[in-house]
Amino acid sequence: MSEIRLFVTSTEKQAGAVLDVMSVVFEDEDYAIATMEIDEKRDVWEASIYMMADEEDGVRARLVEALAADFSHLSIEREVLPDIDWIAKSLEGLAPVRAGRFVVHGSHDRDKVNTGEIAIEIDAGQAFGTGHHGTTAGCLEVLASVAHTRAVRNVLDLGTGSGVLAIAAWKLLHVPVLATDIDPIATRVAKENARRNGVVNGMTFATAPGFHSTAFSANGPFDLIIANILARPLMKMAPQLVANLAAGGSVILSGILAEQRWRVLAAYNGQHLKHARTIWRNGWVTIHLTK
Repeated sequence: MSEIRLFVTSTEKQAGAVLDVMSVVFEDEDYAIATMEIDEKRDVWEASIYMMADEEDGVRARLVEALAADFSHLSIEREVLPDIDWIAKSLEGLAPVRAGRFVVHGSHDRDKVNTGEIAIEIDAGQAFGTGHHGTTAGCLEVLASVAHTRAVRNVLDLGTGSGVLAIAAWKLLHVPVLATDIDPIATRVAKENARRNGVVNGMTFATAPGFHSTAFSANGPFDLIIANILARPLMKMAPQLVANLAAGGSVILSGILAEQRWRVLAAYNGQHLKHARTIWRNGWVTIHLTK
């Protein structure tokens, strides 16, 4: 079945605002949404949502309704995407990603890992997260920094995707790690990736929307929580996330566009967390906070 992209074309500022609207409407579902620069000189951007062909009518109707108030002047366009595994295809030419002591690479680049580096092998698959996105690389960099400055006895990777951050935490710290995701496919893929990376003990995997699982009480509270999701669900979950954080613990948040950082910080400042550091990568930010 073909995949469909519905999109609007506008300026960078408007495309970001449209992305915020789509995040509100589709935040608890599995649809991918994104903005993309088309022409830098003319400030032309697209805001897109991706779905399978049989979902198009329903998604389009909801999108039209969501944009009616402030963006009714923007035309919703449609693109049918070829039935190609674009993730796997794009990874063929990607170099390993280095962040701190970590190097994330595909199986075709095992020979490029240097002595002393912490290697994490992730090939293209059904779950998000190969290390090449600025949010993942930012989390890896902050994770390495936190490990040098704070004692960490256990870790939660919320929204684990491919499991790259959970695997990185275990390889660096050798402490118990709980990896959760709303998507059961992601949970399965993360578990498979952990085994591929030689992690057979010390990691627990659970499929859970938000904090609705006994896995959190059974394994927490956590000295370190990593959540690479999206800004709006991060803000929504702030009270629950902080409730699962141990005294003196650290939080690493990402999946946050640069212009969204103040709202995320406000949500967590409201839960009495202190801002320690912000890293910028390709228009995205990773935020480190402490309790």
